[in-house]
Amino acid sequence: MALLDVILGYDCNLACDYCTITPAMRARALDTREVVAAMRRARKLGYDRVSFTGGEPTIRADLLGLVRAARRLGFEEIKLQSNGLLFAEPRNVARLVDAGVDRFHLSIHAHQPAAYEAIVRRPGTYRAMRAGLEALCHAGLDPVVDVILKEDTYRALPDAVDWVADRGARRVDLWFVSLTDGNRDNLASMPRMTDTLGAIESAAERAEARGVTVRSLHIPRCLLGGRAGLAFDPAADRVRVVSPDAEFELSESRLTPQVHVPACEGCPDRGACRGLRRDYLERFGDAEVAEARGRAPSVAPTRLPVVQT
Repeated sequence: MALLDVILGYDCNLACDYCTITPAMRARALDTREVVAAMRRARKLGYDRVSFTGGEPTIRADLLGLVRAARRLGFEEIKLQSNGLLFAEPRNVARLVDAGVDRFHLSIHAHQPAAYEAIVRRPGTYRAMRAGLEALCHAGLDPVVDVILKEDTYRALPDAVDWVADRGARRVDLWFVSLTDGNRDNLASMPRMTDTLGAIESAAERAEARGVTVRSLHIPRCLLGGRAGLAFDPAADRVRVVSPDAEFELSESRLTPQVHVPACEGCPDRGACRGLRRDYLERFGDAEVAEARGRAPSVAPTRLPVVQT
């Protein structure tokens, strides 16, 4: 199957402290005709799935019309990736399903009220996010819950899995924070991958006990070790991204791992693993992967923290 991933625009009703979108980017968006034209081109090229994301796609007045257009064009799966605030009103969920959405991804950022609202920087939104997730689960829509792994969230991951299961969700994707664009200089937001592994192991154990499926994006298999089966590469399938700025393959995105370091040579997982993202290598180098492979480090970090005196 092939996926057309449509970034409708960069505007959002939240202001997450790790967001890669800059103020200038928020003003850029695809118009309705551009989106429909992109979907028509994609169908002719054999793309049979479409995803609407952003920014925040639910703030678009034309979203329902775009979903209906996707269904008319014959896309077999229509995905919506959202922060879920508008899902707190169940009628909004029903309208989207009636229009044709059959797969929902919801970003919870953090499962604790204070931590959530500190991240999204919009007071009073936690209840709406929680209600939105519960509305999706109550409707039997089997949402995928996206959780961000960053310095101030990864330690709570095991409890977040329990929280997600308590709401009725059964699928969790782990996203590793990126130091690109609007978050480029927020070095403190990115932990070492090896520092997160204990929390990931505990979360995986709880997930197994609760019947929850966990997938990990961006962390290479060699670091996951016995949990290498959690590794998930969305770019392993044919994915074309359409954004207000460009069209490109997901494998070319800066949010996708692209670099195999010298220690990757001879790794049995080389064919199924994309290595590391460039922003991570700039921050920490390849010492962790080298140690996991029993090799010497060969890539030094170039983006060093600023020391205040």
